[in-house]
Amino acid sequence: MSLTLHFHPLSSFCHKALIALYENGTPFTPQIVNLQDEGERNAFRKLWPIGKFPVLRDDTRDRTIPESSIIIEYLDQYYPGQTKFIPADPDFARQTRFGDRFLDLHVHMQMQKIVGDRLRSADKKDPYGVEQARDLMNQALGVLECAVAKQTWAVGEVFTMADCAAAPALFYANKITPLGGKYPNVAAYLGRLTQRPSYARSLKEAEPYFKYFPKE
Repeated sequence: MSLTLHFHPLSSFCHKALIALYENGTPFTPQIVNLQDEGERNAFRKLWPIGKFPVLRDDTRDRTIPESSIIIEYLDQYYPGQTKFIPADPDFARQTRFGDRFLDLHVHMQMQKIVGDRLRSADKKDPYGVEQARDLMNQALGVLECAVAKQTWAVGEVFTMADCAAAPALFYANKITPLGGKYPNVAAYLGRLTQRPSYARSLKEAEPYFKYFPKE
């Protein structure tokens, strides 16, 4: 099989890439990497020295593609399917890329900062950094609350790369602070995302690993 995805089922950015693969039924070999294992970690770093998930390997084209947004754009270009993640219309494409960046930078990464702090030892925690991350994430959720009140998906009525970004960001953000009370439209949008077969499959496969998600 030409494509191999190097990932971990608990990783939120890996969920983003998996949604794109499952959405179009793109054939690929899943390669779970345990970064706690020295051998697997070293092998993965040979593939991608930065050592961050996910990474797509295309043996047919002899290409290694890191970063979830770039993976999705690569799939759109070389392995297209019924769902086109970046629309052909230039304005719609720009809106989609903006939505993807907005969700990754202001929701997804802020959520990860909060979760990451929970994994630190007591002497290395960063309460001020966590407070900043929560504030920025809440500001972004407020913007999203208004947007999805008027439309089905992140940038309109068509499922795009922005929705691939939104799904794991909001799923894990909801575990930190339930969205329903303050952001009912975002909570309803998350409901639509989790019912989408491509993300429902990703979540089902991640279930055995949710016990490792850090609590307060």
